Amino acid sequence: MSNWLNIIGEWTWLPSGFRYSWVLLFEAIPILLLFWLWHRRRRAVPLPVDHSLHGRGWLIKSSVNLAESLTPVVLGIVIFLLAGPLQLGKPRSQRALTNILFCVDVSGSMNAQFGEGTRYDASMKAINSFIDMRSGDAFGLQFFGNSVVRWTPLTTDPSALKCALPFMRPSVVPIWMAGTAIGTALLDARQMLMEQESGDRLVILVSDGASPDLNGDNDLEIARALYDAGITVYAIHIAEGDAPDPIVRLTSKTGGDVFVPGYEAALAGIFAKIDAMQKTETIRTIAEQQAPLTRYATRLLHGDADRARDVVQDTFVKLMAQRPEAVDGHAVEWLFTVCRHRALDVLRKEGRMKRFADGEAER
Repeated sequence: MSNWLNIIGEWTWLPSGFRYSWVLLFEAIPILLLFWLWHRRRRAVPLPVDHSLHGRGWLIKSSVNLAESLTPVVLGIVIFLLAGPLQLGKPRSQRALTNILFCVDVSGSMNAQFGEGTRYDASMKAINSFIDMRSGDAFGLQFFGNSVVRWTPLTTDPSALKCALPFMRPSVVPIWMAGTAIGTALLDARQMLMEQESGDRLVILVSDGASPDLNGDNDLEIARALYDAGITVYAIHIAEGDAPDPIVRLTSKTGGDVFVPGYEAALAGIFAKIDAMQKTETIRTIAEQQAPLTRYATRLLHGDADRARDVVQDTFVKLMAQRPEAVDGHAVEWLFTVCRHRALDVLRKEGRMKRFADGEAER
C-alpha cells in the first residue's frame, strides 16, 4: 500500500494546492456513480389497463435522479475536503513597511549640467525609478534650500512625487530658497518620520554642496538625534569631488553611506544599490508554519522526522531567496507546495538509489 501511494505521489499532474493530492483520485467514484444514475436504462413495466398513450415521465424520472444524486455529491465534497485544499486558509503574512523620505536640494547650483539635463533633473528621474522598485513602501518628498518645503507627506501612493519635477526646479524657486541648509532639512525630516507609528525609517539626501549648519559638532548632534529615532540616512553628493566630511560622518553614524555618482547612469545604479541595502522584508513567523510543515513532510516521507526537518529547512531557505512580491498573498500555499516537491524529490532520489543497490546486489 505504501509503495502504491508513493508511486501516486510522484505523478506530476496531480494538483499541488492540496496537502493530500492523491486523495483526489477517489473523486472518480462519485463521478462514475452520477454518470450511471443519469444514463442507466430502467425496465418498463406494462400495465394492461387501456390502450392509450402514456408519457415518458421525464419530470418524475429527473426528480428521482436528483434525489439519488445527493449521496454521490456529498461523497465528492467529503473527498475534496479530505484532500486538504490549502487555498481555503487565508495566508497570515504582512509586509514590513519602510518609510522613505527624499530630501532634495533645490539651491541654484542644482541647475548645473549633469548628463543630458541638470543635477536636479537627473536626481528626480532617478528618484522616480527608485519608487518603481519599491512598490508597497511609503514615500515622502521634501525640498530644501535655506528653508524647507514639505512637498508630499509620507504615503503609499507615489503619484504626487512623480508630478513634482516641473514645480520645484531651482530656476523657479524663490530667492529665499537659494542657500543650502542640510541640518535644518534633516531635523525636519526626523519630525516627519517620527509621526509614523510603524515601519523602518529611511532618509535619502540629494545635494551638491556643503552646509554651514553642519559645521562644528552639529553634524554629530544631528546624527545622534536621527540614530535615536531609528532613522538611517543615505546621501548622494551629486557634484564633482568628494562629499563634505560632515555629511560623511553624519551618514556613517546613522548606519547609512555616502555615494558620489560621476555620471547620470551611475546615479541610477546608486539608487539600485540603496534598494538592495534596504530591501522590503516579508514578515513570516517561522514558528507559526514550521510545525505544520514538519508534520506534513513527515507524512510524505513515511514517518522519517529527521529527513522531514531537512526538507522544511530547505523550504525556508528557498523562501528567503524569493522576492517579497513573488509570495505575497499566498505564502502559506507556496511553503506547502515547495515542501511537497522537495519531499517528492527526496523519495525519487532514494527510489533510484534503492533500485541501483538492488541491481548491484543481484550482480
